[in-house]
Parts: sequence; structure tokens; C-alpha cells
Amino acid sequence: MGIVKADLAVSLDGYSAGHDQSLEHPFGPLAGERLHTWMFEHGDAHKAEVDAIVGAAAYIMGRNMFTAGRGPLDPDWKGWWGDNPPYHGPVFVLTHHPRESVPMEGGTTFHFVNDGIESALAQARAAAGDGDISITGGATTINEYLAAGHVDELRLHVVPFTLGSGTRVFDGVPPIEFSSTSVRHTPEVTHVTLRR
Repeated sequence: MGIVKADLAVSLDGYSAGHDQSLEHPFGPLAGERLHTWMFEHGDAHKAEVDAIVGAAAYIMGRNMFTAGRGPLDPDWKGWWGDNPPYHGPVFVLTHHPRESVPMEGGTTFHFVNDGIESALAQARAAAGDGDISITGGATTINEYLAAGHVDELRLHVVPFTLGSGTRVFDGVPPIEFSSTSVRHTPEVTHVTLRR
């Protein structure tokens, strides 16, 4: 059986998104795209990290990683990534609102799970077989899986600016002992890989 990995881009003060997330500002107006500039504008310099993010057999994400807002899901919305999302496998989206699965180009299919993190993990394990599972964010979802003891490897992509407030990794998570297995620094981001 593969391991459960989690990836998250964070500010220096540990925030993965600011307040007031919306379709126009997926990470909040203060964060803008700064948290992911390293990936989108300097992707060639970070190919190993990007490949690792999308290199799992199945994925789990929180609702805000799929769409902003609260309430029922817009049946026409298919995510931030266009017709061919980068996952190329099953993605289990945690939500309180049911929705039919959404198959996309390239093999990505979004499945909507409204009965909790354990159900999403069980479905991802069944889909992944012997492969790895990647929890792609956001911080609230990763924190839930960290608190439940399900994350084997945490990869933080630390961007050199502060947000001051928002949604932060490790909020509400009990103490966890990690070992650092790798650190790679560039001017845009520091990639830190931690193992339980």
C-alpha cells in the first residue's frame, strides 16, 4: 500500500489562503497568486516538486480547492484548472453538498464526498490500490488529516512573504514529531519535506 502525502504552499507565517476567498480571488485578495507564482511562472525550476504534487494514484481536496463559496455546488463549475486538470486520476472533494461526479479530459474525475474525511480516505485508498494518495489542500483539510494521524509525508512550499491572517497549516493539530527528509531553496520558494 502506498503512503498518504500532503502538499501545501504557505506564506512564511504558515497561511495557505487569506480571507475572502472567491472565484476572482481563490486564495483571497491579499494572497493573490503569490503563493503559487513559483509553480506557474517558474515551473521549470520546480519541475520535481510539481511532478511530486501530481504524481499520486488518487487525490483528496477540500471544497475550497475545487471552488470558492458556501452552499450547494454550482453544477456548471468544473474547477479552477480548465478542461484538463493536472491530476489525471480520481480526486475526492470533501463537501457538505452532494453532486454527481465530474469526469474531465486527461483522466481526472472529481468525486464529491459528503460523509467525512474517513470516507474520502477509504475511497481514495480503494482507487489508488498500491499507489500513493495525495491530499492537495487546503490547510483546513490537511489539518484534519494531520490531526487524525493519516499523513505520512508533508511537503510545505514556503513562499517568502507574510499574510498575517487567513487559513493556517497546523491550526488545531496536536503536537506531531517530524523528521526533515529534504529541503530545497530557490529565490521564489523553499521546499520542505517532512516525514512522520
